[in-house]
Amino acid sequence: MKKAGKVAGRRRRRQAAGVIGPADSAAVANALLRWYARARRDLPWRRSQDPYRVWVSEIMLQQTQVERVKDFYLRFLERFPTVTALAAGTEHDVLRLWEGLGYYRRARQLHAAAKKLVAEHGGEFPQTVVGLRTLPGIGRYTAGAIASIALDQPEPIVEANSRRVIARLVGYAKPFDGPGSDEPIWEIATGLVPRQHPGRFNQALMDLGAMVCTPEQPLCGTCPLADHCEARRTDRVAEIPAKASRRAVKVVHETAVVVRRGARVLVVQRGPGEWWEGLWDFPRVPGGLRSVRRGIERSEVLGGLSCGATERRGKIAHSVTHHRITLDVVSCTAGRIGLAMRGRRWVTATALELLAMTSPGRRIARLVLPVSKRTRT
Repeated sequence: MKKAGKVAGRRRRRQAAGVIGPADSAAVANALLRWYARARRDLPWRRSQDPYRVWVSEIMLQQTQVERVKDFYLRFLERFPTVTALAAGTEHDVLRLWEGLGYYRRARQLHAAAKKLVAEHGGEFPQTVVGLRTLPGIGRYTAGAIASIALDQPEPIVEANSRRVIARLVGYAKPFDGPGSDEPIWEIATGLVPRQHPGRFNQALMDLGAMVCTPEQPLCGTCPLADHCEARRTDRVAEIPAKASRRAVKVVHETAVVVRRGARVLVVQRGPGEWWEGLWDFPRVPGGLRSVRRGIERSEVLGGLSCGATERRGKIAHSVTHHRITLDVVSCTAGRIGLAMRGRRWVTATALELLAMTSPGRRIARLVLPVSKRTRT
């Protein structure tokens, strides 16, 4: 009994210091893998260990909920089943299939990385984390996911779910509120990941965080790691991880202008450095309905165009990177047209369907052009 008490005491001291010894790591891995074998989520990207498919899924899953990704993933692979097919596609086609997932920089980097893989690696993925991280858009987490899941290498991965599990496991109570703030968790994860079945272990950590060790009201009574959890032992599960300070939300009011010219409407392409870079949208002017005429007159996008009386068509709201945007929607008929057409197009409702559009732009199209029969490509 004394020996067992000493072992438990050493374990608590190691956990309190954010350290898990080899024996404890093995016990954690075994318990977690047994749980995963019976409770794992059936996700389409888990039916293959092909590095390409693992990579596509991990990029899509960044800052996006699992349920939302499923259909996008299957549709994307139907169009681009291999890295060679993706490299041969156009950026527009990639963005069109990405439409609705958000964070479009991920799609452009995915496309750029595919081109680099084909041009410099013969379409084969590098076999090390260091090599994987030379590809556009592949950072520490994605490289670890590909290496462990597809290449069976004992590399750690830390994302929101696994980070929360590990923080509670060792009683790490500091907030994750800036670059490098989760470095201690990466160090612990490195010591936890087993040499056998590392990919399964990493996916099990993520599943446990998503299904059991949730941010609110975790199911500690059914957790396979309950006996190893420092947060549970010290009754601090609700406090760990500590809440990070929230960034202030900026409120923005704009007006989208749907300019008609016969059966066509004017769309503009978002430029470098703008939200939704490379995607198509309806012209916008700052402010609400009271200032729309002045906004049209002063707009660089609409400069050279005269617009007849505006008709109010509705209002939508959306959020992007800590901005909450209220968007009034108006339509008008084009009068004098002196627009330079670079980055602008007059398109029919049918042609609009083939463009890669911003999410609010697509909502505006459905609001203003309801007669168009829309099908996703």
